[in-house]
Amino acid sequence: MFKKGSILVLLLIVVSCNFERPTEFSEKALSENVYDLKDVSTTFKDVLNEHKGKKILIDVWASWCRDCLSAIPKTKELQEEFPEVVFLFLSVDQRIGSWKRGVKRYNIKGEHYNLPKGMKNGDLVDFLNLGWIPRYLVVDEKGKILLFKATDASDEDIITALKKSI
Repeated sequence: MFKKGSILVLLLIVVSCNFERPTEFSEKALSENVYDLKDVSTTFKDVLNEHKGKKILIDVWASWCRDCLSAIPKTKELQEEFPEVVFLFLSVDQRIGSWKRGVKRYNIKGEHYNLPKGMKNGDLVDFLNLGWIPRYLVVDEKGKILLFKATDASDEDIITALKKSI
């Protein structure tokens, strides 16, 4: 009996950790300050509100991340396939110059913001439970999270979420 109970508890813990799929950003995450390429500060909430009524693909990345850089061609393919979607790039680079040079060097088109606290600190990265980048999210036209966690730009769940109509 003890063994079955232990297995059940362990299974519940694993399921609750691995299948977290919030449909809304927390107020703390929305209040996080982000900086654009001109070093202007705004909140993440203001950035999302600026694009309300449009679907948004959020790409969390860094200029030092090999996996992030190798995913750029696939992200560019998604941009061609879904020109109506806003591509919002959130960099976790702590070195602002590296981030800006990365955007320019790899010719990354879209909306660009930086989370200067990096990928280990801050309310937004805590909400995302950011343990790996790249990380992709899809937000619908009403600001609801359709896809909370994808780590590969080729993930079919991204395409499914981008095609989903509300």
